[in-house]
Amino acid sequence: MTPDTVQSALPMISSDVSLISLFMQAAWIVKAVMLGLLACSVWVWAIAIDKIILYGRTKRAMDRFEQAFWSGQSIEELYRALSAKPTQSMAACFVAAMREWKRSFESQSRSFAGLQMRIEKVMNVSIAREVERLERRLLVLATVGSAGPFVGLFGTVWGIMSSFQSIAASKNTSLAVVAPGIAEALFATAIGLIAAIPATIFYNKFTSEVNRQAQRLEGFADEFSAILSRQIDERA
Repeated sequence: MTPDTVQSALPMISSDVSLISLFMQAAWIVKAVMLGLLACSVWVWAIAIDKIILYGRTKRAMDRFEQAFWSGQSIEELYRALSAKPTQSMAACFVAAMREWKRSFESQSRSFAGLQMRIEKVMNVSIAREVERLERRLLVLATVGSAGPFVGLFGTVWGIMSSFQSIAASKNTSLAVVAPGIAEALFATAIGLIAAIPATIFYNKFTSEVNRQAQRLEGFADEFSAILSRQIDERA
């Protein structure tokens, strides 16, 4: 087979280096890597928008509850108002503690032994559930942020290998032949970084926000536990 025949048997290498052209000319494995990374990037932004809305709503709910709790309103009235509807965050912690408090006082024995410990336990469980709700899907951001560049690098390595095979078969090392293949290979790494960089930034930001809200919940739990402890000592 003559060199001309080999050249004609190879796919035509386009000099177009636009993004769409680079994607269309890439090998199927590289295309799969690119599409997967693009899907991860969309998923990252969807999670980020959902978390921004969730954390903002949770912070406002905490502000409203603290304003009502420290306004001088009776905690019994506040408990009746909150227990009648589903609660989350700081209100859920308060309702759980008050429910355990009322169960102990409404029992026939009216035993205060271990009541303080039980109240602290139910509040800790409530805080753990709230933190779990706030942390949901953050693992996706951490995974994309850490694995995204390596997945993109895999696509780049595969694309470069395919380009070298084409160069070896065509026996042509001119820039017009080499550049499109290298460009489409590097395009996979670029998409990996596009997915990984926002994921890492959002993960760090949201982890800090979860820690901040968890500390706020724990601070309220300590204060409310001290209030109930004083009432237990008065009634004991």
